[in-house]
Amino acid sequence: MAAAAFSSSFTVSLRPCLAPLRRWRALSCPAPRSASGSPRSAASDEATVISGTKLAKEVLKEVQRDVESWISSGNKRPHLTVVLVGDNPASHIYVRNKVKAATAVGISSEIILRPEDVSQEELLDMTLKLNKDPSVSGVLVQLPLPDHIDERTVCNAIAPEKDVDGFHIINIGRLCLDQPSIIPATAAAVWEIIKRTGIQTFGKNVVVAGRSKNVGMPISMLLHTDGEHERPGGDATVTITHRYTPKEQLKIHTQLADIVIVAAGIPKLITTDMVKEGAAVIDVGINHIHDPLTGKTKLVGDVDFEAMGALSEESAITVSSLSTELWNNWTKNNTEVEYTEQPRLLKLMQTCLEEHHSYCINGLCAFHSELRKPICKCRKLKSPYKVCTGETAL
Repeated sequence: MAAAAFSSSFTVSLRPCLAPLRRWRALSCPAPRSASGSPRSAASDEATVISGTKLAKEVLKEVQRDVESWISSGNKRPHLTVVLVGDNPASHIYVRNKVKAATAVGISSEIILRPEDVSQEELLDMTLKLNKDPSVSGVLVQLPLPDHIDERTVCNAIAPEKDVDGFHIINIGRLCLDQPSIIPATAAAVWEIIKRTGIQTFGKNVVVAGRSKNVGMPISMLLHTDGEHERPGGDATVTITHRYTPKEQLKIHTQLADIVIVAAGIPKLITTDMVKEGAAVIDVGINHIHDPLTGKTKLVGDVDFEAMGALSEESAITVSSLSTELWNNWTKNNTEVEYTEQPRLLKLMQTCLEEHHSYCINGLCAFHSELRKPICKCRKLKSPYKVCTGETAL
C-alpha cells in the first residue's frame, strides 16, 4: 500500500528513550529529524503524525494546576519515593526523568538507592516502611530488579493505594473487573491519546500486538470493556496477538483493524501493507538496534513509520501518566476513598496448602475469599494467628 493511502490515518508514536517495555518514557527525548536537520512533518499525502510530546505537555500542565490548587487550599504537597536498585545506566536515566516530571508539576520526590546485591528481605522491609509513612503518597520500585529478587513479590509488597506503577495484583484485578484503579502508565498513556485525539473505539476492531501484563493486557482491558461500567472502557472488539502469532495471521488481523496498537518489541513488525487506509496506529514498542550510519545503538519502535510516509516524534506522555496517577491517587487518599481489600489476621490452626496461589501482604497471610483456607507461599507461619515471618512477608 502506498504511503498516500494513510492520508487520513492517525499514527502515534510512544517511542521512549532507552527504555524497556514496562518503563516510563523520558521527557527529554528530541523529535527525530529529517536529513534537512529539522523535525519532519507529514505531507498531505502522508500519514498524520500526532505529537505525543505535545499531549504530554498538556497533561503535565493540567496536573500542575491541580497540584497548585490543592496546596493553596492548605493541603499537603504530594510526595513520590522511587526505589532504585543497582547501577543500570538506563534505569538511572528513567528514574531521573520521572523525578524531573514530578518536580515540574509540583510533586516532591526522592530516590532511594540500593546496591545490586541488596536482599529481597531488605527491599521488602523498606517497602513496608514506605507504606506506613504518611508523608509518602506514592511508591515506585524501578524495574527490572536483579535476578535474585522476585519482581511480583516486590510489586505486591507496595500498598495498593500507593502503587503509582499500577502493578499490584489488587490494582490489576480491579482493572480487569472494570473497577476504578491505578492503571499502568503505558496503558493509561495510550488511553489518554485515544481520548484526546478523538479516535473512536465504540464498535471498532482493535489489534493489540503484545500480551505483557504491564502493557498489552491492560491496554486490551481498557479498550474492550463496557463504556457504561464503573471504570468505563472503549467498547471495542479487541484481538490480542503475540510473539507466536504467525506473521501471515498477524497481517490478516491488522488489515481488518481500525486501530493497531503495537507493543511486541520487534523492529518493523508492522509495515505499510499491513494497515488499512484510515487506521490509527499507536506504537509503544522499544527496540535497540545498531545504526550503520553512526556506528551507535539507536532506539526504534515496532512500526516502520518511515515506510508509511511519516517520521514520528518520540513521546513522554507515559511519564505524564505517572504524574497523573500519583496526583489522582493522592487526592483519593485524602478524601477518604480507600481500598476495601485489606489483609486480615486469620485465626487458624493449619498450614497453607501447596496448591494454593497467592501472596503475603504487610506480614499477614492473604487469601482469596472463595478459598476455604488462607494462603502463604513462604509457608512460614505462626499459630494460632497466621502471621507470616518468611522472606515474602511484606
